[in-house]
Amino acid sequence: MSILVVRHGQTAWSLSGQHTGTTDVPLTAEGEAQARALAPVLAARRACLVLSSPRVRARRTAELAGLAADAPVRLDDDLVEWDYGGYEGRTTAEISEQLGRPWSVWHDGVVPGGTPGETVHQVATRARAVLGRAATAVREAGGDGGADVVLVAHGHLLRVLAACWLGLSPTAGALFALDAGTWGELGHEHGRPVLTRWNVPAGG
Repeated sequence: MSILVVRHGQTAWSLSGQHTGTTDVPLTAEGEAQARALAPVLAARRACLVLSSPRVRARRTAELAGLAADAPVRLDDDLVEWDYGGYEGRTTAEISEQLGRPWSVWHDGVVPGGTPGETVHQVATRARAVLGRAATAVREAGGDGGADVVLVAHGHLLRVLAACWLGLSPTAGALFALDAGTWGELGHEHGRPVLTRWNVPAGG
């Protein structure tokens, strides 16, 4: 069993570096092209479960990547992006300037705004729930018989999920850069969870 993680294609906000949690921003033309470029890679894998964030940028990526071929795409609220609260729509540079010091979402967290915001540990709770559903799907498909689980979601959420898969602190997601329109693979080596591939460009 492998878990393939797909970050949605480019949006105007991912291009500008604005934190995009609850805001439903569509893909750019480049983002749509990135999603289509993922199709050949994903078509070569047999999926027993495909889960997508309900945000339009993730759903559209799943659609353009042809992910409904093996299994219906199921929307999963636990795959939504980190709720950035009062930092929604703002860049790291803007937040750092306001605070008068370098800011990191991983270590400094967020402040309430239009929404309450989330801690990294709250995001990790959601990520672990998704990993649990993935494991159940593989068991129901007959065990480790080559079927994959595909998750289409967002950069920070998937970085936290990768850290949880590896048994690391959720803050270790800071180490796993994941660009828009890229994919990665979580697998096993000698029975231990490993990071098999990461931040692979669309078409790569």
